[in-house]
Amino acid sequence: MKSIKNLENIENKRILLRLDLNVPIKNGKIKDTNRIDKIIPTINFLLTKKARVIIISHIGRPNGKIVKELSLKPITSYLKKKIIKNVSFQTENIFKLNKDKIFKNSADRIILLENIRFYPEEEANDDEFSKKLASFAELYVNDAFSCSHRNHASVSKITNYIPSYCGIQINNEINALNKITLEIKKPITCIIGGSKISTKINIIKNLIPKFDNIVICGAMANNIFKYKGLNTGKSFIEKNINNTIQEIFSYAEINGCNIYFPEDIRVGKKLSDNSTEKNFNDLEHDDIILDAGTKTINQIRKIIDSSSTILWNGPLGYFENPNFSVGSSEVAKHIAEKGENIYSVIGGGDTVAIINSLNMKDRFNFVSTAGGAFLEYLEGKELPGIKALS
Repeated sequence: MKSIKNLENIENKRILLRLDLNVPIKNGKIKDTNRIDKIIPTINFLLTKKARVIIISHIGRPNGKIVKELSLKPITSYLKKKIIKNVSFQTENIFKLNKDKIFKNSADRIILLENIRFYPEEEANDDEFSKKLASFAELYVNDAFSCSHRNHASVSKITNYIPSYCGIQINNEINALNKITLEIKKPITCIIGGSKISTKINIIKNLIPKFDNIVICGAMANNIFKYKGLNTGKSFIEKNINNTIQEIFSYAEINGCNIYFPEDIRVGKKLSDNSTEKNFNDLEHDDIILDAGTKTINQIRKIIDSSSTILWNGPLGYFENPNFSVGSSEVAKHIAEKGENIYSVIGGGDTVAIINSLNMKDRFNFVSTAGGAFLEYLEGKELPGIKALS
């Protein structure tokens, strides 16, 4: 991919910048600014080069209709504070927008267009819509890795009609993911959690030939407990998954990858309950497995200590209740304590929420704000937005 860092002589040139500003907004106020904060370096870089920037982005799923609650207007005020420059908000219909009138004021350097998903042509990857967007600028920059698994007009098709580059953040994402999939420093360990093993099976299968250790935890480990004949009380269990579990263990053995799962657990009678640590033999019929136990946490610490690279995606338990966030918190702290002795990549909304709650997001080598794109990349899928830039 060609990077904006290689761009020369772009003073006064119009740059169409695709960002992912899809942040939670309630009553007009932004609740989590992480995604915006990550792309500020790209905006500042372009402004330093005295380019004129037209930002396109989205919030939510308006399904091609104008939804007032999904307007990008609240983003404008936050961007102004972060870059300490004026940001003009453009609400005129894109099909009626005259490219010569986008920068009405000669002093304007940055324009934010209204939610691109208000147009059904965006998600339809419409050819004419892509051409219209491309006509607004001289160069296109994609710095929305978290949207790059979408075959949408402003992500992939647009690159057919305008010279295209990747932004600073998307480059950082790819470099970090390459270090855990291609340029690996071994031994390498993946700690993977979540509610359903069926949603992560393709990631696990793609990583087994490359990784030394895979630690399966969270509710998805319940299926392994059941497969191994262990008591699971009334914990959530997926149906018809035994063949998948068997396939994982067989494939791991062939490839010399160690599969680990919890030795002991923390349980409650309901999600809002207090935490009780138990061995599997002590589980009662109405117990729900909601976190990893002390033995398991100590085992994971040892695995981390013997690793040079760590990928962590998915919590160890029901972290929404602090009583069942012990496993996730302890793993986060231990990875962070390793400092420069380990290369760590954290991804997934819940995992990022955990380290944010601990105020530790700067203690890891890379924290991805991407969701689906992060997971699809780990599955080995080709992302349309990345392919379009290559």
